[in-house]
Amino acid sequence: MDELGARAAALVARHPRQARLRRVGTSRAGSPLLLLSVGHGSRHALVVAGPHANEPVGGATALRLAERAVADPRLTDGADATWNLLLCADPDGLRRNEGWLTGPYTLGRYARNFFRPGFLEQPEWLPDGPERATLPETRTLLALQDELRPFLQCSLHGVDVGGGFVELTHDLPGLSQRIAHTAARLGIPRELGAYDTLYWPDLGPAVYRIPPPRRGDFTAAITEAAVDSTWCHPHRFGTVTAVVEAPMWGVAAVADGSPPADRDAVLRTVSRTLRHDTRRLHRILARLRPHLADVPEAAHLLAPVDDYLLVCPRLADAWDPDTDDGTGRSLPPMNTSHLVALRLAGRRLSLRTAGLLHQLVTRTGGDPAGVLTEVDRIVDEGCADYRDGCAAHWIPVGRQVEYQTRVVLAAFELAVRRDAGDSRPGEPDRSPGATVPVHRD
Repeated sequence: MDELGARAAALVARHPRQARLRRVGTSRAGSPLLLLSVGHGSRHALVVAGPHANEPVGGATALRLAERAVADPRLTDGADATWNLLLCADPDGLRRNEGWLTGPYTLGRYARNFFRPGFLEQPEWLPDGPERATLPETRTLLALQDELRPFLQCSLHGVDVGGGFVELTHDLPGLSQRIAHTAARLGIPRELGAYDTLYWPDLGPAVYRIPPPRRGDFTAAITEAAVDSTWCHPHRFGTVTAVVEAPMWGVAAVADGSPPADRDAVLRTVSRTLRHDTRRLHRILARLRPHLADVPEAAHLLAPVDDYLLVCPRLADAWDPDTDDGTGRSLPPMNTSHLVALRLAGRRLSLRTAGLLHQLVTRTGGDPAGVLTEVDRIVDEGCADYRDGCAAHWIPVGRQVEYQTRVVLAAFELAVRRDAGDSRPGEPDRSPGATVPVHRD
């Protein structure tokens, strides 16, 4: 977190006419919320990094976008645009992930140091509407949207295991082709059946339409992301929001759009595994909870654990072809990538929960409930399934950042055209930065 602010300040010192840095808010724990702006155009692009604490790629992408905007006047003066880059929307959460951010980048190290706050503590969500938003981070983001009225908003997210994809509030014709080109050049798998978008319309391969927000129960809000959010809040300004997902560990099979050999058999296995892991995790938590009264940070770690254990049974039922989950909604048609994504998602839920429980145990100063061995077993099983069963492989940070940067630049160019009423889908990728060499750090 400190590195983001220092690098942004250094960029401003080098380019004081083009760039400026200001504090736009303060987090719950007192960290500054910093906005880096480049250019002086009348049209504003808003880039939000770090809305999910365990997805740090966006901060590095924001800095790279700022460097590109400083170096390429087509992105500022040529487009009459100002880039506004919120370096991290959840600095408190990012700091809680710093146990794995320096590497080595292994699945086990990531899982045991993973943190993501509970649903109600995530700054992009507005479960009670914007007027009743309570988090200072959320209020800051809403105020920025109202101040800037951006023509484009990009929310930078990271997929821990899987592939890259984009979610849009409005169609940007041609974006899917740009993503395909960029993903092929950088060796990033495209997620053609993302779990997050299972019931959402496709706008093209690896591009999905965000549905209008709607009221629902708490578990539906967590699992379907259809609740009101800062993605949709600036809709009245004509803002196009693009949620840009970049993977940390890639899985090639998420790009397999072929028909599955036996859909129902895979779904039964995924649902059965998730139910089995959920029962194990419930038993561990029941034994551990009485020992947590005086454990520092216990409430922050327990909130997401309780969220995950709440939604796991619902998801297992929703994915099971033999079970009615009570919603009256049937599963959509599925290709192989959908099934791979659901397998990854089921493991993700149990692995995240186990990783948070591991931290709770270690913070007790011992193992008073005698559960650490079982927790470690669940973590190791999940990591092995990702690594050996799904062939998950680490994508170097430089490639993650370059992929996300190029997708944002493509969305920017297409949004500029849309704003000008000139949409020409299907053209090759000539967006600024498309031919910039990859940084392989």
